[in-house]
Amino acid sequence: MAKQNGIVIICNLDTRGEDIIFVKHLIEGRGHKAYFLDFSMEEAPPFPGDITCEQVAMRGGMTIQDVRECYRSDRDKAMQNQIKGASLIVADMLKEGKVQGVFGVGGGTSSLVGTSVMKILPFGMPKLMASPMASHPAYVDKYVGTHDITMHHTVLDVVKMNPLLKAQITNAVGAICGMVEMTLGTDIQFDKPCVAVSSFGFAEMAVQAALGMLEEAGFTPIVCHAQGKGDKAMEDMIRSGAFHGVLDFCTGGIIENLFKGNRDPGPDRLNAAAEAGIPVVLAPCGLDILSYGGRPDMLEKTKDRPQYVQDSLRVQVRTSAAELCQAADVIAERLNRAKGPWTFLIPLKGWSSQDQLGRIIYDPAADAAFVARLKDRLVDPTHVKEVDLHLYTPEFARVAVDEFVRLYKGVPQALAAA
Repeated sequence: MAKQNGIVIICNLDTRGEDIIFVKHLIEGRGHKAYFLDFSMEEAPPFPGDITCEQVAMRGGMTIQDVRECYRSDRDKAMQNQIKGASLIVADMLKEGKVQGVFGVGGGTSSLVGTSVMKILPFGMPKLMASPMASHPAYVDKYVGTHDITMHHTVLDVVKMNPLLKAQITNAVGAICGMVEMTLGTDIQFDKPCVAVSSFGFAEMAVQAALGMLEEAGFTPIVCHAQGKGDKAMEDMIRSGAFHGVLDFCTGGIIENLFKGNRDPGPDRLNAAAEAGIPVVLAPCGLDILSYGGRPDMLEKTKDRPQYVQDSLRVQVRTSAAELCQAADVIAERLNRAKGPWTFLIPLKGWSSQDQLGRIIYDPAADAAFVARLKDRLVDPTHVKEVDLHLYTPEFARVAVDEFVRLYKGVPQALAAA
């Protein structure tokens, strides 16, 4: 007999129970074991969960009576208690091998509780939240962050079952069941050292060439899309020990954070690799532009600058020498603290597919101001190497990979890292 997979259904049965009991039946109909984890805070549910709201409350440190009383005066405190209790219970189930997937269903509160629990689970474990909040721009980043959580947009609120809502939730249940049935699991093995490679479209030619070169050199390249979330995730994964080194072509997140561009990865960029002591080769792709697409206020503010319009959502504004000098200060401060070997490669003929002679973004004077400031602020400016190439070329990729290999070979016991 095939092993039963366990799927935890995180929900508040007091307001959703009678409407979503069919979720458990659908999962069990696929041959899986379904567990209702009830985090109800407001009222007694119409039926008990497999993990009851009383159990969840107690693991969080409060009685269910205290949670219900607190819910009326301090809703966040009650919710944080239920998140804590549910997380501890699911962590225990994970250790016991009882859970192979987690499914959340409900509105705003359910989305926050469900995804908070999902964040404690390992990379690769199926996690899906079905909610009308799944596409809300103000909240979805809080729900997902840099975790591998799938959001299913139900469009309709999960209140009072109807044919349209049932169709959406059934699709979501099918998705979590399919994920659990086909997952490769969380014990992901690599037979070669892993190298994070930051990438986005303006560096694509160099990145694509570098991937093959890294493989030929005996590494497994892992591409992180430097659109704000991908490079933030890269920082998190470096801290978790996932990578043996970084080929950081696209460091533009630094300037996006300083001047609030659309690709802002937050204030932590470059810190993880510096702290980890792993070898890093950096390049300046993305520092030459700020992404202000869909931002009429910022586009108006920068209207006198060269702009590259990809489409209505992606408009790249050329960075100024003054902005680049501020970015150089931040980069130097972080690299000066690096515990491992690093090199910053400067391609003298341009930093991206648009930063080249004849293109509107081309500004070698601004680029040169960055390089001068970076060298001035570094404790050891010999880490900066200028190459007479354009970044958007296989030739630059060759230089970057060769430099990475050189640094990597100089790190003692590098293969034992991570």
